[in-house]
Amino acid sequence: MINNYTPELDTTTPVANGTAQADIIPFGTGCDLLSRDRLDAFTHTRLWKNPCGFAARFNYLALRYNQPLYSWVEQEFGLSRVEFVVIYSLALMNGVTASEIASSTAFPKNTLSRAVNRLSKLGYIARSTQAMDRRMQYLSLTPFGQAIYDAALPRFVAFEQEMLAPLSLVEQETLNALMAKVMLAMFAEDKQDNHVSEQERHPIIAKHGA
Repeated sequence: MINNYTPELDTTTPVANGTAQADIIPFGTGCDLLSRDRLDAFTHTRLWKNPCGFAARFNYLALRYNQPLYSWVEQEFGLSRVEFVVIYSLALMNGVTASEIASSTAFPKNTLSRAVNRLSKLGYIARSTQAMDRRMQYLSLTPFGQAIYDAALPRFVAFEQEMLAPLSLVEQETLNALMAKVMLAMFAEDKQDNHVSEQERHPIIAKHGA
């Protein structure tokens, strides 16, 4: 069971304000964003004595990753989280709709719509239609939007690497494979894709093993 492991709570004497900073080994541009406050008693309980421990720890890691990065994005580029999510999404796959981004990211459609409108006015994204259905607007990055993504990406990558630094390369690959297995199990298989091989359907698991 994943909840059986419980780390020891740090009971050493804290410094002023109840927290103490650990020695930080610089790593890229991510270490300055990763807060290393002592694990307090309540957070320890919430993470390690929680009947839904996997979800609690997964959400906590996402919070520790997202909060400082999107605060930095807002300070550096003047963009809200949802606005940068649109840019990031289009950098991964151009030519999708706002509805597709909303569905994948769980942002409300009206929130995405406002973000798209502002990004369009700023010249970071472009909208286009197709002759088959002119009601559908497809979004793509402009060179200005791509420049924002290119400038921000190294910091996102470095921060992820900083969080994964306690794990060896083999452990990171194992974690990646296990997370992929959990994630892919949440999606229904397309019955029309029976001809697709298991390796093509689950490339990460096929690479690293189930």
